[in-house]
Amino acid sequence: MKKVIFIFAIVCLATTWGQAQTAKTPAKKAPAATTKTTPSSQPQVQGPMIVFEKTTHDYGTVPVGSNGDCVFKFKNTGNEPLILMQVTPSCGCTTPTWSSEPIMPGKEGSIPVTYTHMNNVGSFSKTITVRSNSVTNGTILLTITGNIIEKAK
Repeated sequence: MKKVIFIFAIVCLATTWGQAQTAKTPAKKAPAATTKTTPSSQPQVQGPMIVFEKTTHDYGTVPVGSNGDCVFKFKNTGNEPLILMQVTPSCGCTTPTWSSEPIMPGKEGSIPVTYTHMNNVGSFSKTITVRSNSVTNGTILLTITGNIIEKAK
C-alpha cells in the first residue's frame, strides 16, 4: 500500500512540475475601438464616444440649506448616436435625470443632479455611474463633493 501511495505522489508531482514548465499563452484581449484615418491624418473613432466637460463637481463649503443642484455636460464626439443606458447614483440622496433619446454625433447632452441632503452638516462625497454605448469609455463615474456647515448666527 505504501508503494501505491508513493507512486501516486510521484505521478502528481511530475504532472504538477510538467504543467509549471508549459508556456502559458497570453489571454486574448478585447478588440480595440476601430479607428479610421481622416484626410487630416488624425484617427477618428468609429462609433459613439462620450466626453464630459468635468467628472467632478465640488460644491465647496456651503451653509445648511444651500442649493444641491449641479449639471454634468457631455458631448458625443463619435460618429454614431450615443445612448445613455443607465445612470445610477450611489445612494438615494442623489438624484440624476437624463434623456433616453440618442445624442447625435457632434451634439451635446447633460445630466442634471440634485443632492437632497443639503440640511445635513458635514462633508459628503457621492458618485453617479453612467453607462452608455460609448466605444471608448462605456462606464464613467461622476462625483459630487462638498462640506455643509452651520449657518453663521
